[in-house]
Amino acid sequence: MISKAVIPAAGLGTRLLPATKETPKEMLPIFALDGGENVCVKPLLQVVYEQFYDCGVREFCFIVGRGKVSISDHFTSDSNFLSALHIGGKLELAKELQGFYDKVRSSSIVFISQSEPKGFGDAVLRAEPYIKEPFLVQAGDTLILSKKNSHLKRLFSVHERFKDTATILVQEVENPKPYGIVEGQEVGERVYRVERVVEKPDKPKSNLAITAVYLFAPTVFDALKSTPLDKMGELQLTDGIQKLIDRGLNVSAVKLDRNELWLDISNPQTYWTALCSSHDFITGKNATT
Repeated sequence: MISKAVIPAAGLGTRLLPATKETPKEMLPIFALDGGENVCVKPLLQVVYEQFYDCGVREFCFIVGRGKVSISDHFTSDSNFLSALHIGGKLELAKELQGFYDKVRSSSIVFISQSEPKGFGDAVLRAEPYIKEPFLVQAGDTLILSKKNSHLKRLFSVHERFKDTATILVQEVENPKPYGIVEGQEVGERVYRVERVVEKPDKPKSNLAITAVYLFAPTVFDALKSTPLDKMGELQLTDGIQKLIDRGLNVSAVKLDRNELWLDISNPQTYWTALCSSHDFITGKNATT
């Protein structure tokens, strides 16, 4: 059972301005289900949190930057707002919000500041004081949709089966250049032994893109500490994973199934796709569901 998760959510979201001037991109709405079978809209970050919670995670480290106070506000119970819903007769909405607050109250949540955008690896490294066991990492602007969180369950299974130091969710893409990619040999159904990871390669040798969902042993922190900064002065998580591989440690990649969706909200085009795809997925209109 994995009980801890690190969720970096410190990006500036400049490609989604002006919507993200006051609202963090991780808090932009996405279609989801309420506590029953009704379609609703939730902040993407809440959907990520609830997926982890439903898989047994109870300790959360959110890595946030300046101007992200709305994230901590959202993950803080608001009894006055609940009372207003009850007084207004909006009982179903109150019930749904109460269910979310019940999850928050039964979780341990810390907010860690990344005052400067120094890279995804730097964001993960900041959680080291709170992590002493295997833990999940997922970028706060990424969402995987699957039935009953099957993508996370397969990630856990492969990590345990191969005694991995790192296990990565990947997806085949037509153009891998904008992504971190993995190279390796297939060792099982949709499972790869990773031999090399490359961030945004000019000449990619693989079309397996990293979806920004990972399961790590705490050993990754030592690797990140010894990883040099890139030419932009940032610490890349991909480079830290390569350090693990260079040290002879096991790193596996798990390819998403055809009925699982990888969504991100990094720019207007991908956000529009995420909105449409999330609605179709949860309403059963997607042909792969």
